[in-house]
Amino acid sequence: MKKLLLYIFLIACSLQSNAGTKVKGIRHVIVIGCDGFGGYAYGKADMPNLKKLAAAGAWTAKARSVLPSSSAVNWASILMGAGPTLHGYTEWGSKTPEIPSVVTGKYGKFPSICTLVKEQMKKNKTAAIFSWGGIEFLLEKETVDIMVPTRSNEDLTADTAACIIKAEKPVFTFIHFDEPDHTGHALGHDTPEYYSALEKVDIRIGKIIQAVKDAGIEKETVIMVVADHGGIQKGHGGKSLQEVEIPFVIYGPGIKKGYEIKGAVIDYDYAPTIAKILGLKCPQAWRGVPVDEVFDE
Repeated sequence: MKKLLLYIFLIACSLQSNAGTKVKGIRHVIVIGCDGFGGYAYGKADMPNLKKLAAAGAWTAKARSVLPSSSAVNWASILMGAGPTLHGYTEWGSKTPEIPSVVTGKYGKFPSICTLVKEQMKKNKTAAIFSWGGIEFLLEKETVDIMVPTRSNEDLTADTAACIIKAEKPVFTFIHFDEPDHTGHALGHDTPEYYSALEKVDIRIGKIIQAVKDAGIEKETVIMVVADHGGIQKGHGGKSLQEVEIPFVIYGPGIKKGYEIKGAVIDYDYAPTIAKILGLKCPQAWRGVPVDEVFDE
């Protein structure tokens, strides 16, 4: 009998070690992605809503993109918890992997955070609202319950996301804004116009924050603000710090307050961080790690 009890105990411990570590009380994660938001701009930009999140949460202006420092490759890395040599999306506008993905799930793509929610939290909804159409090619449509492309209408993106959060309360919501990158390409990154675009992004972030409050889920929601890359002059994709360094802000219950992140953070660390918050088991092929130092444990 003692041997049987010991055997059961060891199995239970093994199962526990393989499971995700859920942050107590969290039922929703919202990721707000700002395309082309360089880390250099974080301190210069007039963004009171974002700065309030940082003051009440954890932040860094020195997270890094994967290379090349361009859109599809980095949004894929953010959602998929791994870099381009594994998920296979390697270019600015990748619609399919240029390198065959090292693994694919039953939906035909490299597993994303939406895949994990779909398979491990079957009764919960996911949502994706995005300004840049390229996001659609990175998501497994079967894993996203509510998918709304807004065709670079930034205000529509914010308003639609706010409505979905209030009405549906998804367990995971991904919101993509095409600014300030659109302005960066047209008029230049690190220009007065670029910072003006960031001020408008901040207003839209404020709408998302208010939607969480209106939905009555503020005490059970973690909000993350991320970026795919920075920019230099009217472009990006290179190896300069202005293109590679990006801000990262995380706020919510269980997150340290007013804490500047000291360790290294890269785009593919965000999905494992979400997985930890929601108690999801990560695929073996993911290479990101949770940003553990942000947790108030």
